[in-house]
This record gives sequence, structure tokens and C-alpha cells, in this order.
Amino acid sequence: MILGLDVGGTHTDVVLIDKDGIHRQTKVPTDHADLLGCVRAGIEGVTGGIPPDGISRVVLSTTLTTNAIIEGKTNETAVIVSAGPGVDPEFFRTGPHYYCVAGSIDHRGREIQSVKTSEIQAIASKLKTDGVRQVAVVSKFSVRNPKHETQVRDILGDSFFNVVLGHRLSGNLNFPRRIATAYLNAAVCETHRRFFDAVRESLEKKGLNVPIYVLKADGGTMSLEASLQCPGQTILSGPAASVMGSLPFASETEETLVLDIGGTSTDMAILIRKVPLLDPLGCELGGYKTLIRALKTVSIGLGGDSVVRLADGGLSIGPDRKGPAMAYGGPVPTPTDALFVLGKVNDGDAGSSRRGLQPIADGLGMSLEDTANRVFDEACRKILSAAGEMISNINSKPVYTVQELLGGYQVRPGEILVLGGPAPHFARRLGDFTDSRVRVVPRWQVANALGAALAKNTSEVTLFADTERGIAVAPEEDFYKTVKRDFDRESAVRLAFDLLRDKCVKQGAVESELEMEVIEDIQFNMVRSFYTSGRNIRVKVQVKPGLIPGYREIADRLAESVPPQT
Repeated sequence: MILGLDVGGTHTDVVLIDKDGIHRQTKVPTDHADLLGCVRAGIEGVTGGIPPDGISRVVLSTTLTTNAIIEGKTNETAVIVSAGPGVDPEFFRTGPHYYCVAGSIDHRGREIQSVKTSEIQAIASKLKTDGVRQVAVVSKFSVRNPKHETQVRDILGDSFFNVVLGHRLSGNLNFPRRIATAYLNAAVCETHRRFFDAVRESLEKKGLNVPIYVLKADGGTMSLEASLQCPGQTILSGPAASVMGSLPFASETEETLVLDIGGTSTDMAILIRKVPLLDPLGCELGGYKTLIRALKTVSIGLGGDSVVRLADGGLSIGPDRKGPAMAYGGPVPTPTDALFVLGKVNDGDAGSSRRGLQPIADGLGMSLEDTANRVFDEACRKILSAAGEMISNINSKPVYTVQELLGGYQVRPGEILVLGGPAPHFARRLGDFTDSRVRVVPRWQVANALGAALAKNTSEVTLFADTERGIAVAPEEDFYKTVKRDFDRESAVRLAFDLLRDKCVKQGAVESELEMEVIEDIQFNMVRSFYTSGRNIRVKVQVKPGLIPGYREIADRLAESVPPQT
């Protein structure tokens, strides 16, 4: 059995799946002050009476790092940057503990100016005095030669909780994004480690000594141990879980708009014939543009528990949430309360919903039932409007899937898949406002946790070779090798695949499940005095994101639980 767990903004969803589908499922309210307590309660809810050796692995999707960044609750973090000539790195300052130091590497990885040991020692002394224990180190072109970053780390010594090196996070060139990526990874490291140490301890107390995986922003999984080296990879794993939970049920012949309507927000994504779209450069979070590989998702502050209020004589919904719907004891009316007034939901106190919406109905000069209909319709229209803006934005730029670039492709979803707590109710009404076919994802209440459970391991490797200098490097993997002048693109691809295979196995992947592919393959000759002096080669390979083998049987069984369609 596999245990999948998704910590959402409103609920923490947990599923226990076997070859026949979902064996058990539960939802517990998410307490943002005690996320670990939510995780424990969720695990307790599905594992009672299950022999520990009956569970083979645990996969977690969590908003922990995302929330820490958005809410500014990360640890105080220093950034040490060496740049050399060009744009002033001060433009990319991340906070008060930001130091631009001597040292320069050129675009081919050659050292131009060395690091000053005394300068780094002085910074280390000041950081210790200031109590800063998280440090990110970034040198420009470190992906071509990480020497300066490792030198700075060695000079800093062992006095810091964690020192994140920029070249270990991505093989892509982009200095500003690398600074932001290293900073965020360092800033959430302690929070991430504390949380997952507690999760591991909690599982071990139950006798569950099983591999623990965490869902990444690109929809793949990585082992818990690997995630401790780059915790920033776990940001936006919630929306990624939505995509993976929808994937088994999406159309194989047309585009799909995925809408995960929760209590706090609605997450949106696009699938092209079952293949997710990718944010090509990296995701943006908390005002920082990063190199963190992520699925293309958009979130808006509108869900079943969004606040409904009068504003300027009209109706306003969200983006804030004050708690659950009044029918469940909340303080303000919500779209869910509108459903209670309309008689579509009856497992709470409909009287509270009516009392909550009545002042709004009076302000609008409408009957209570008409007001409830208007609230619900307005929520549906706002979701579709935001989805339209997202699609328009996607179509204004090159379209990247997790597998390839689709030049000139225009996204026109023929179907909409809806998941999340109120999915069936929203799906029926959304179908009235669009020409697209609207369907509900099976087990819509816990589809995110299901997506986390079914996602397989993904990784990528970037290899850079300069045959004139006789080197091949993969900085993310801490790999360096001398090569001869006849080293070519085919040799680079083979070497990159070998590195990728080793990386995935170390991260807990089963080798037979790896589906590796080349996603970037560039080679050009370097010429001096009219003669070819060497080759410059760049290769990027990946394990294709997707679902674990055997998911189809599970999906087919779950499809039997689909609610009536619109």
C-alpha cells in the first residue's frame, strides 16, 4: 500500500491506496499553527489496524515552505555573491545580510579574479555576531565552474546551520534567478528539516520504517533525504498534486483545464493530451523569480470559504477567508453558505447560512434565494474569467510541456476537470457558463492526496563540456571529468544519462521505472585562426514526469465512483 498526504490551505487529505484503488481516505482541518499535528491526525486516520509492513512508502505534499515564503516567516538568511564585470548584483539584493564580494569566473568557467579569504572571514565573523545561521553562496557562471562557491563554503567553516551553493540547485544560466533560488532554499531549510524530522519520528513510532518521499513543484517526487539538500523544490507542491490527481482522468486527444476548488483558493492548470504545461524558466513565489522547475499553475483567492460581502453597493467574493462557512460555525457568509441556502448541501446548520446571507440580500434588494444564486453564479464566473486570463497569457508565449516545446501552439481546452471539496456543485454550474465539457474527478475530495501517492520520481541533469579545455562538468551532481578532444554530443548524452540514472536511484527511484529523455542538446564549434579548436556542448536530460506503473488499473476502478455528469 502507498500512503499519500496533501496538506492544503483548508484541509489535510490522506489516502491509503492499493492495487484496487483507495483503501481508506480521510480529511482533517488544516491547523496552520500545527501542521505536524494535522499530518499525524491524517496518518492516524487511515493506518489504524493496518500492519506496518503492509505500507511500502509515504508521499507528502505540503504547503509548509510555500506558506513560510509567502508569509515572510523564513529564517534570517545571508547571501554572499561574487559577480565580476557586468550588471551590479546589488540589483538582486534579498535582504539586509547581502554581501557582494571579490571573485570572478567567465562564461567558459575560467577564473578571472580569485576569492579574498580575509573578506569572507570578516563576513563570517559578522554573521556569527548577528546570529545568522543560514547562508546562500552564489558566484556568476558557477554552473561552468563552481570553484569559488566551494571555496567560500570552506572558508565559512562549520559554524553555520546550512550553506547552500548556487550551482547545486540548477544547471541553467540565469544569475538573478540563481541568487533568488539559493536564497529561498537556504531560508526554508531549517523549517523544512524540522518538519520532516518530526514526520519521520511520528511514522517510526507507528512502526512505519518506510521510504518517505515529497512531491516537487514539477509533479515528480524526491526522497526525504534528497529534499533536505534543496527544500525549495517542495514549494508549490500543492498545485502540482492537483495536476497529478487529475492526470489519470484527462483527455488523451484534447487540452484539459484543471480546476482545484478548495476552501481558500482555486488552483488552475492546463494539460495538453495528458501532459502538464511547465513554467519554462522557473516558478515565481513571494516576489522572487527562481530557477525552481515547476508546473505552470495559477492560484486565485476564491474558494468555497471565501468571504462574501457588500462592496460599493455590489457583491464581492474573496480573496480572503475568515474560517469555515457559517453553516459549519464560521463567522462570515461564504459561497458554501449559498449552497446551503439553495438546499444543495445539508450536512450543516442551514439556519446560520440564511442568517449570514440575509444582510447581503437586504443590501442588494433581492430575495435570499436569488442572492444565494447570485453568489454562486458570481463565484463560477470569476473562476472562469481567471482561467480565461491564464489561457490568454499562456497563448501569448511559447508553450512548454514537461516533455517538449510546442512552437506556436494555441491552448483551447475542450474539457474542464474539477476537483476539491465542492467540486460536484461547482461543476454543474460551471457547465452552464462554458461550451467546454465539464467533468468531476473521481474521489474529488482527496484527489490531491491521490496525485501525490501516484506520482513517480523525477530528476534532471545538465552536462556542460568544453573539449578545448578538456573538461565535462555537471555542477548540480558535483561531477567533474577530463575528456579528450574527440568527446562529442553523443558521448555527452550517454554520460548525462548515466549520471541521471545514478541520481534517481540514490533518490529512491526503481531503475526499471525510469523513462529518460533528452530535453536540450546543443553543440557548436569554437574556432581560432580559421581552425576548429574544440567543441562547446550542453546537454540536459530528465526523467519524464508522470505516474507510477500500475496507476491505470487504480484509475479505472476509481472512475466507477464518478458522480453524475453535467
